[in-house]
Parts: sequence; C-alpha cells; structure tokens
Amino acid sequence: MKLFSTAAWAALAAAIATPAAAELQDYSVIVGTTRVGHLKADVQGDRATIDYDFKNNGRGPTMKETIRFGAEGLPVAWDVTGTTTFGSKVDERFAREGAKATWTDSTGKGSAPAKGVYVTQSGSPWATGLYARAIMKAGGNSIAALPGGTLRLTKGETLSVAGSGGPLQITRYDISGIETSPDSVLLDPQGNMFAVVSPNFAIIRAGYEAEADRLKELAAKWSTDRFVDIQKKVAHRYAGPVRIRNVRVFDPKTQALTGPVAVVVNGRRIAAVEPLGSPATKGETVVDGAGGTLIPGLYEMHAHTSQEGALLNLMAGVTSMRDMGNNNEVLAALIERIESGTIAGPRITRTGFIEGKSPFSSNNGMLVNSQEEAIDAARWYAARDFWAIKSYNSMNPAWVPAMVAEAKKLGLKVLGHVPAFTNADAMIGAGFDELTHINQLMLGWVIQPTEDTRTLFRLTALKRLPGLDLNSPRVQHTVNLMVERKVPIDVTLGIHENLLTNRNGAVARGAADYFEHMPIGTQRSLKQAWIDTSAPGDDAAYRGAYDKIVQTIRMLHDRGVMIVPGTDTGGSFTYHRELELYQDIGMTPAQILKRATWDMAAYLGQDQQLGSIEKGKFADFFLVPGDPTKELKAIKRIAMVVKDGAFYYPAEVYPEFGIKPFAPAPKVVAAAATK
Repeated sequence: MKLFSTAAWAALAAAIATPAAAELQDYSVIVGTTRVGHLKADVQGDRATIDYDFKNNGRGPTMKETIRFGAEGLPVAWDVTGTTTFGSKVDERFAREGAKATWTDSTGKGSAPAKGVYVTQSGSPWATGLYARAIMKAGGNSIAALPGGTLRLTKGETLSVAGSGGPLQITRYDISGIETSPDSVLLDPQGNMFAVVSPNFAIIRAGYEAEADRLKELAAKWSTDRFVDIQKKVAHRYAGPVRIRNVRVFDPKTQALTGPVAVVVNGRRIAAVEPLGSPATKGETVVDGAGGTLIPGLYEMHAHTSQEGALLNLMAGVTSMRDMGNNNEVLAALIERIESGTIAGPRITRTGFIEGKSPFSSNNGMLVNSQEEAIDAARWYAARDFWAIKSYNSMNPAWVPAMVAEAKKLGLKVLGHVPAFTNADAMIGAGFDELTHINQLMLGWVIQPTEDTRTLFRLTALKRLPGLDLNSPRVQHTVNLMVERKVPIDVTLGIHENLLTNRNGAVARGAADYFEHMPIGTQRSLKQAWIDTSAPGDDAAYRGAYDKIVQTIRMLHDRGVMIVPGTDTGGSFTYHRELELYQDIGMTPAQILKRATWDMAAYLGQDQQLGSIEKGKFADFFLVPGDPTKELKAIKRIAMVVKDGAFYYPAEVYPEFGIKPFAPAPKVVAAAATK
C-alpha cells in the first residue's frame, strides 16, 4: 500500500472526471456464492440515483438515494430513504449551500462549514467510490469529512479482470479514517466503482460475477496483511519468565479474589502463583500489576468472527470463543493464522452451520436440500473436529431428528435456532443440546404454527410479548422440558436490548461506557434505531417486550437453566455489556465472571487447560484495575491481556482502530534490569 506522488495525482485527476453524461452502473450483491440483491446507479449529468437492495437470512437494507453534484464533483445535495437491515426507517438529507452544510440523519440535525465531503450514514457502498474520487480530485491523500473526521485514501495494486464487458484493469483503494477498519473499493480507469469486497461479501459489476470469489480471496489477503503488521507492532514476547507482581487473582471456584500474589508465566503456561514477596530469578521480566486483578480469559460463546473481531475480542479479555457459523474455509485459515501467532485472536471452538435452502436462507456454512444432505453435512463437520453443529431457520423440521441422531453418533453436540413452522419443544424432543437466542425460544409461545420466522417477523413478532403470561401452561411446559433435560440457552440478551430499545438520536444504552472512545462513524451508528417503531403503540410494545425477555431469562436462571454468555453482535465491547446485563437476571458479578470463565471452559471440555489461573494451565488472562467482583464494569478497563505467550497492551492496540484507550499499560521492567 502506498500514498500518491504529485505526478500520480496529476494523472489520476486527468483520468477521473465528473460523472458521465449518462451512464447506468449495474452491480450484483453476492454473499457466499449466492446473488442476493443488486445495486444500480443511474448517472445523468450532475445527478445520480441509486437503488440498493439485498436480502440474506431473510433481511437486508432497501435504500434509494438521489445525489446532486456541484462543479467540484462533490455532493451538494444527497437524500437517502428506505429501511435498514432490521427495518428501521431512513430519511437522511444533506445540503450544501454556499459556505454552509446542513444534514439530518438518525442522530438528528447538524450543520457545519461546507468543507470536504459529506459521509452518508445509511447510503449504499457506491459512496465508497465517490469518496475515493473526491480525495483524488482534491489532489492529496485525504479530505475533511462531514459531520466530522478525515477520510484518507491509500492506493493498492492494479488487477486484471475479465467479464462480459471485456477485460479491465482495476485498482484497489482503501478508504479509512472514520470507522474502525478501512473499506476496500476497486475502481476502473475512469474512476468508477467496479467492486466493493470483503472476505465474505462482494458488490461487483454485472457481467463480472465470476471474479467475485477471486476478489473475496484477495480481500482476505489484504485484511490479513493489515493484521500481520499490527501483530508485529503490538505482540510482546519476552525472553525468559514474566513475573506479574502485586496482583490479586479472581478464583472462579471460590468466586472471590485471592490476596496479593505474583503470577509467573513461562512460555504459554502459568509456571507459578507465588507469595507476593517471592524474589524474581535472573532473566525474568517484571510487570507491575499495581494492585489490580487478574481474571481468567473470558469465553464469547456466540461469535461469527473475523480478523478484526478476533483482535478486538482479545483486547476485551476474550481469550476463547465459540464460532457459531462462518465460511468454513475462511474460518479454517483464520484459526491457522491465530494458532501460528501470525495474527492475534482468541482460541476458537468451531460450530458447523447447517441451513436449509430457501428464498430466506442464510448463505453461510452448508446449505442442504434434503435430509440426506443434512446428515452428510453433519458427517463432514464431525470428520473435521467441529465441536457441534448448528441448525438454522430454513431447516426442514422433519429432517432434524435424523440429522441430530447422526451428529450425536459421531460425537457432535447439536444446537441452533428453532426452524420455521415448529417450536422449541419439538427441537428439545428431537435432541437439541442447547437453544440459541431467547427470541427463538419465546416466539413459540406467541405465534401460530403457520407464521413464518425466516423473515424479519421473528423480530417484529416480539411486540406480542408484553401480554405473555409466564405462568401459563404453554410456557411452563417448555421450561420444565429445559430443566428436566438440562438444556442450556445462549440467550444473546444484548442483541435484544439493541433491537428493542435503541432509538434514533439517543446513544444505545449498552454503549454508554464506550461511546466517546469510538471513531465518529461508529458513534453515528450507535445512535441509530434497529427497528421501525413509528406505528402507534409500537415503541411501548417493543420496550415491554424487552422487559418480558429479562423476566423470562431470570425465571430460567432461577429454575437452574444454564445461561450461556454470547453476543451475536461481534463481542468485544458488546460482550462486556452482555455480562453486565446478567445482573438484571439475578446474577452477582462474581457469579457472572465464573460463568464466563470456568463454567464455559468446563462446558466445552477445556477446564483442564483453561478457565482459571493455576500452575500448569495456559496463561490466558487479563489485568484490570479495581475489583470486578464488586463492580463488574471494571472488566471494561483492561490494561493487559496475556494469551499464548504474548503480552498485549490495549492502549497500544486501540489506536490502530481509531479507538481511544480505556486504561494505560502497566509498567514493565525488562529482564536486563532484574536481578
């Protein structure tokens, strides 16, 4: 990756003109190997209209945009209308008149001097090419962004592609500055967007869809290169033992802190937990714990991880995670890079995703068309040492018993969503070892058997929950089944808090402790509703639904049903919020920490090596100031994370993502200075 020379800018400025007099740009949206939607840009002189719509897993954005360009090629008017992935309404407006810019988005109204380019909150990825052209025309490597921040442009390699429009030379550019990670856009020689790609997703020019897989593989490589570079900068591997002095250790077995001790790490393992006054030996590196607390590494039990998610979770103290469905090849490569130390991330336990084929399928893992294919998918995952299989919404309920029987015969656990047109009782009866998402459990109590949960209905139907009687026979029958058969549930409470309580213009209540630390693009997203609450009574109904969900989880917890801590929102900061919310269901901070460490290690069969800070176990833990058994929020202020022999200081890592650190790194005395 490189910045531009003056000569290069002159050549690019000559090649990239104001949008063509009349041009229709047509793109396919591809998830996995399936075309799931479109993006169409109709450029007519100084105006462009955008039609962007895709649906994967029964949901996705539907957006219409109208853009008017000024003499400099920058937008002077930009209107965006439609609905977001989960259905909230969008009515975004931007106008530039003279020296003043005004806008309205989900965060409210704003204005500023008209400098630079407006960055839309809810627009389509077509805007990424627009931003790249704006920076090129400005003649530098960056441009001021509205509402705030700075967009930066970095040029990558040039590629050859082939398709129905003939061979093309396309060039990669990365746009960064206002989100936690850059966006990669591929432009043709005229500066028009050819594709926007990530390892699992592509928007690519129509007629060139056959190039999508290759470009997604390249996107994975580009992402890897970035995280390899970060790892080289932030992973500290000290020669000889490392002594962490003056710390207390959270013991999940007693649910209490020890007195002040020293913890010694040698290589990947804990060599000793010693009295505080024990002297260091020759060649040790000493870390001053400053009276803080060491906590065993946390388990995020509902991940769909990526390289960015892997590193950010690790910085949040998550040293182990259960991946609940992914592109199998991408995940295998990610695990290999983490285990080799090439990049940073948690230990990953794999769950194999199996989905039935339908117009509403989630294009992930393996899609099956028959019972036989479902059984074969279970065999495939068992042969590759997956921990479990996960069934999904479009699975035919009639196929589930045979699939479950085969999976269990092969030593796999079985868990997942409740498929459409059935209920949790039937899945428990078929042999599910665990249920996924609290809404998947509760929908069976409030909808009819013919109602289709493969769409957003599985979320919007939650507004029926306020009137649910938790003592009704229907509810208690399911709860009794879960108690009798010891069926845990991965409730993902935090995602339901976001879904049901986030409102436009207000900071998501779960983000209150980290909002100010995030880059401006993320901050805007954290003030946006997920669902449409505009119909009379819907606002109160959805808020009441969340309250009923909390009551239900409390009842399950009180009855002895294990609550499995996972997010489905990327973990990291949202994982801390997930744990914090468990206080509302009656768990103490110490109980929550035990559940997130020792209990999950035991649940996954890993407690001999992980889950507590003891001699001989893997050195997976993190350091926080204060006492998290008294104030759980202490886990949000992490000073150090240790995993696989590497020491990480989040204060060094977060700036790579535009995030302000939460705690300073501890003082480290190098081995040469120890006796």
